[in-house]
Amino acid sequence: MQENPFRKNVFSQGQTLFTQQEFNEALEDVKKEIMAYAMQATMMAIMLEREACAKMADEWSEYNVLGVQGLAEAIRNRIPEQRQ
Repeated sequence: MQENPFRKNVFSQGQTLFTQQEFNEALEDVKKEIMAYAMQATMMAIMLEREACAKMADEWSEYNVLGVQGLAEAIRNRIPEQRQ
């Protein structure tokens, strides 16, 4: 049985595929990308929750429950720059 030369080169002891510096730079890039996605997902979750609260306030205001007129817009516009 003939040994695969690729396997020997890649998986042999002491074989360096990239430098520590290259690894650290790539890892840092990936961490930044993950954090960007996490922040975007968190902001979207907050907006969805805020919209759900505003809808509930709208429903309550239709029945004049607890005097919540205008509450829905206040909830939606709490942080206007986050609205999409």
